[in-house]
Parts: sequence; structure tokens; C-alpha cells
Amino acid sequence: MTAPIHIALTFDDNFWAPAYALMRSVCLFTHRRQDLVFHLCHRTLTPAHKADLDGIATEFGAMLHFYDLDRSELFADIARRMPENRRLTNIVYARLVIDRIIGNDAARVLYLDCDMLVRAPIEELYEIDLQGFPIAAVRDTTGALITGGRDLRNNRDIFDPADLYFNAGMLLIDAEKWRQADILGQLETALRDGVMGRIYYDQDFLNLVFKNNWLRLAPAWNTIDSRHAHEGLDPSILHYTGEAKPWALTAGIRQSVAFARLYRHVMTNDIFYAFLRHRWKRWWLKRFGR
Repeated sequence: MTAPIHIALTFDDNFWAPAYALMRSVCLFTHRRQDLVFHLCHRTLTPAHKADLDGIATEFGAMLHFYDLDRSELFADIARRMPENRRLTNIVYARLVIDRIIGNDAARVLYLDCDMLVRAPIEELYEIDLQGFPIAAVRDTTGALITGGRDLRNNRDIFDPADLYFNAGMLLIDAEKWRQADILGQLETALRDGVMGRIYYDQDFLNLVFKNNWLRLAPAWNTIDSRHAHEGLDPSILHYTGEAKPWALTAGIRQSVAFARLYRHVMTNDIFYAFLRHRWKRWWLKRFGR
């Protein structure tokens, strides 16, 4: 009997469709579908959107666990006190307490951002030897710009641009070593010292917590800002970090990213067009200030 593969996602109701597409891509590109356990850490979902997500279990036999963050006092306390991320919302801070949300059943957890597309057997990543490190990740090629800003002069008292910096959109986590890092305790210190107000949200913070203490993986496992040129590299996980997304409202923008056509059909036409309608409605409401 093979061991379960624990995968954690964080998202709100406006991102249900990319979460569905990510899970479906994981399922499509592995033969171990019934070993998959998805831990869905979400803001409160509409019944229709939850039903869409439940379709993953129906189609593939994977297991889904739902955790409503709006019912979590721990998450509410952290999100309230953290610097606000207007583009991503404070849902990003949920991964800091991912071990507490999903409990102690998983010795290892793979965290994935929902703006991703998987096209390789996920067990090849999940079963990598962590070599004693608490996490494994991929270097973020824009790390020096994220931490240093213009002329790479910001936060030099916090970050050294010579240190490797990882993208936190994909993290392979040893749950026990993650707990030993006392992330919440370090978070309180960073808040008290004013560090959290100076850095790039939870990603910078995690780079501080695990400075020089993470296993560097090949870029194929988190191909950042995925464009057409990346298709020739045969990436295992595409990460649509740029403004161009495979679900963009404008078809031209949509087609500028890698594997846009594949992404559409992984999401399925029904949910893809439902998501477009959802986004159009939100765009018009914002435009008229509603």
C-alpha cells in the first residue's frame, strides 16, 4: 500500500476555479490519484463553488479536506495584524500556520500556490529526499529585486543579496521541522521589531526564518512567470506569477503565457467560462464602485 500524498492549497472564493485547475492538473499527470489528499484552506465558499471543487473527488477518487479560514481564530488574528496585501489578500498568511490548520496527520506536506499548472507526476517532487532540511523550494530569480528594490539598496540590514532566496509558491515541508522553527514566535518578534512592515509579506518572512536552511530544487519544479519560451524547457510545474494569466479576460493576454490552451482544458470549458463571467462581473462592479 502506497503512502498518501498531502497537498495544501490556500485560496478565497474568488479563486475557486484556479484551485480546481491546479488540483485537476495534479490528478491528470499522476497514476497515483487515489493517494492524493488535498487540504483546502479557504475563505468561505459559495455552495456552487464548493460543488465544483468536490468534482475532483468524484472524477479522480482523490480525498479533499476543507478548512474554512473564516472560522479560524488563529488565522483571523494573524491576518488582522499583518500588512495588507491588496493584490493577493491576506489569505497568503495562511501558509505560515499550515501545519496547525491541517493537524498532525501528515509528516510531509506539499504547499502549492493556486496560480500553478502541474504537468509531471507529483510524487516525483513529493518523495524527494529533503537531506535533513525543513523545506525544499526553488530559487526565485527576482529575489534580489523583491528584497532590495530600486538599486538593490532597501533592507540591506535584513537581507544580503548574495544569499539565495526562494519562491514560496511551492514548498515541500517536513512538518515536524517546520514546527520546530517556531514560525509564530518568530512572527511575533518580526511584528514587534517592525520588520513585517518593511518586507514582502510572508515570502520574505519565510526566507528569513529558513535562511540558508532549505534544499534548492531544479527550476522545473516552480517555473516562475511562465511564458511561451518556457515550453521548450519541459517544466514540471508552471507558476503564473506575472500579470498575464491563462484565465485573463483578454484572449491576447491569455495566450501570451505558456501552455494556455492546455490550462483552459485542464480547468474544463464549463468552469473556465464560469470563471470568466465571474471575473467580468467583479470588474464591472469595481469600475462602478460597487
